[in-house]
Order: sequence, then C-alpha cells, then structure tokens
Amino acid sequence: MAGEDRVMDQELHGIHAVADTLGITPRTLRLYEDKGLIHPVRVGNNRAYSHRDIVRMRLILRGKRLGFTLREIQEFLDLYSSDAGNDEQMHALATRCRTRIDALNLQRQALEQTVAELEELEQTARARSVPDGAVGRPPRQPYPRAGGDPG
Repeated sequence: MAGEDRVMDQELHGIHAVADTLGITPRTLRLYEDKGLIHPVRVGNNRAYSHRDIVRMRLILRGKRLGFTLREIQEFLDLYSSDAGNDEQMHALATRCRTRIDALNLQRQALEQTVAELEELEQTARARSVPDGAVGRPPRQPYPRAGGDPG
C-alpha cells in the first residue's frame, strides 16, 4: 500500500529517463537498488523513480566522485534521511568529511610534486635532444664499399 500511495502522490520517472538525466546506465540504477541505496516503486513490471530517488542518486554519484565507499555513502544517506538536528550524527559526518579532505590534500600534494618532476625531466630531455638541421654531432659517414671504392 505504501508504494501505491507513493505512486499517487508524486510524479514518477522510468529507468531510462532517470539514467539519461543522471548520465548513467540503467544497469547502474539497478546496481544501487540491489545495494539498497535507492528504492524505486514498481508499476507493473517497471521501476518508477520519484524525485527523492533522483536526489539520492545524485548524492550517491557525488559520493563516488569524491572517493567514498558504498558503505560510507549509505551512512551519509542515512544521515541525510534522518533528523538534521542530531548533533552526534552531524559531528560524525563532519569528521568523515575532514578525513576525506585531508586524504585528498595529500594526494594533491603528491600529484603536484609528480607533475613538477615530470616537467623538469621533460625540459632536460628536450635540452639534450638535437632537432633536425641543428648543429650537433656530424652526420654518420657511410662505410666504404668492398673493393676499396668509397663511392
């Protein structure tokens, strides 16, 4: 009955429309449904997604882009669904976000160092290479032919 009430109260969207809107495949939507992260209703044999499902999917996709695990994303979704006034839950969320920010900052530093080293290596390699027509090592002379005639 709850699913029927949901169908009656809101606009629902089919799996292909939602997938297109989010830039993902229907298979991705089914995966997150199987993992229990979204709960579309069934209308006949078809899945029907509410605005809430679409918002949850946007949060899931954002969490994946930010490098969170599905378990962490589930916890965030649970917090999102619960009372936002719960100080303990909000503190836990803030702590997890800070941990992820710190890890990403370390990755950024490592990437910046790697890019700087590669750019230095590239400059060294370019300085040592001699382009065609430039003054450098003389061209190789052909070996003399058998019989003593060089030409």
